[in-house]
Amino acid sequence: MSKALSSIKPGQLVTVCCIQDSELKPKLMEMGLIAGKEVRVLFRAPFGDPIAIDVHGYVLSLRLDEAGLIQVNESIGSEVFA
Repeated sequence: MSKALSSIKPGQLVTVCCIQDSELKPKLMEMGLIAGKEVRVLFRAPFGDPIAIDVHGYVLSLRLDEAGLIQVNESIGSEVFA
């Protein structure tokens, strides 16, 4: 069952399922958010927005509305380290 990336807790490892159609979809894909890619939510800003994720070794900051466009599945064996 997929969830929006914006709802994932810090420390969780997830796999990108798909990105909703929007003007941002091509840009998000250029930044490495493609189907099958594993990403880890690193942390949230003090009021929850934006969030930081690790995408293949680099940190990407996304607003919650942007992260809400990205559907993810929990990765097998994903532990929360935070």
